[in-house]
Amino acid sequence: MAEKRKRRRADADADADDDDDELPFKNCLKPDPVILQILRSLTASSAAAASSSSSSAGAKTLTLADLALSSTCREVADLSLSSVQSSIESLILRIARSILGGDGFAFDVPSRSSANQLYVPELDRIVLKDKNTLRPFANVSSVRKSTITARILQLIHQLCAKSIHVTKRDLFYTDVKLFQDQSQSDSVLDDVSCMLGCTRSSLNVIAAEKGVVVGRLIFSDNGDMIDCTKMGMGGKAIPPNIDRVGDMQSDALFILLVEKDAAYIRLAEDRFYNRFPCIIVTAKGQPDVATRLFLRKMKMELKLPVLALVDSDPYGLKILSVYGCGSKNMSYDSANLTTPDIKWLGIRPSDLDKYKIPEQCRLPMTEQDIKTGKDLLEEDFVKKNPGWVEELTLMVKTKQKAEIQALSTFGFQYLSEVYLPLKLQQQDWL
Repeated sequence: MAEKRKRRRADADADADDDDDELPFKNCLKPDPVILQILRSLTASSAAAASSSSSSAGAKTLTLADLALSSTCREVADLSLSSVQSSIESLILRIARSILGGDGFAFDVPSRSSANQLYVPELDRIVLKDKNTLRPFANVSSVRKSTITARILQLIHQLCAKSIHVTKRDLFYTDVKLFQDQSQSDSVLDDVSCMLGCTRSSLNVIAAEKGVVVGRLIFSDNGDMIDCTKMGMGGKAIPPNIDRVGDMQSDALFILLVEKDAAYIRLAEDRFYNRFPCIIVTAKGQPDVATRLFLRKMKMELKLPVLALVDSDPYGLKILSVYGCGSKNMSYDSANLTTPDIKWLGIRPSDLDKYKIPEQCRLPMTEQDIKTGKDLLEEDFVKKNPGWVEELTLMVKTKQKAEIQALSTFGFQYLSEVYLPLKLQQQDWL
């Protein structure tokens, strides 16, 4: 009887092996040590490039001030609470003098419109040009926004005086009748950051925790040491205040940036970071400020290559570009929020045929998708990368898109067991 059970178990194992062998490209995979050696070479070249750029610039990172640009540009910096408080007080004193002088008052606000932005190839990021717009109180079209601006300044001054942090949602609920919608208080918060010349983090206003990280990373969070290999499938929430983060240590060979929460969960549950030592991070969709700050800090301190896994659609590429080149909405702070030299690993339009993704797993692009794709092809940060242009052109031509989850048609673990290992083996990134 025991012998029969052994035979049945052996037959079941053999059947499972046969099923694995039927997975597309499973047999193309080389042994893990070979792939790990490829990754070590990538890590070494990334570290060497970082060291080379530091030494060639005299150990000084290239900044806007080093470039002879035809347009004057504006950048913000991290300021202490006392500096922010003093800047607000000086601004209010100027306004009070203007009112007492009978001239009323107006806020001189940096314009954050797309026309006032510039892509700088040398820095590979979007920056804000130095154009301002007046926001007078004595004007029907701007009276409400100037009132919101004054209120936000007052609230920020209180935060500085008390040395406390609040979320953007907290800020909105301090005056719901005035703000009406959180998007309005959020927008003016960015205006205030520009006006004062400081990063949004310097205002002590943070976004709610959104991003998560798991894998081969140890760091301190407000003095507590966090080991991200012991945080379970959910990982560690990325702290909303980057000042709390320090002492980063890692034996990872690369950072894997994942667009979707579903793909992140699959990789975390499969412990992909143990098979191929890496750090996996996601913002669960649109990149938030905390995740962008955290990713940049990891890149700068650990000097690891960053590989991105996003959907094969125009929005996946837009998300990737926000991490790499910055968002237009926060171009004034791109120096602190962008991570240079992110590689596009997948899912790419060319992968749909290459990996034989079935037609039923591909989605037709909408008219808005196609327009977004064509608009991206006109962006300078896309044009500088011929590989991106080629992939995006293919996407617009075929009018097909696909999510990362399309790979699940070959099995729930195809992403971690075949697709990503093969991508790493072939060094198939842009």
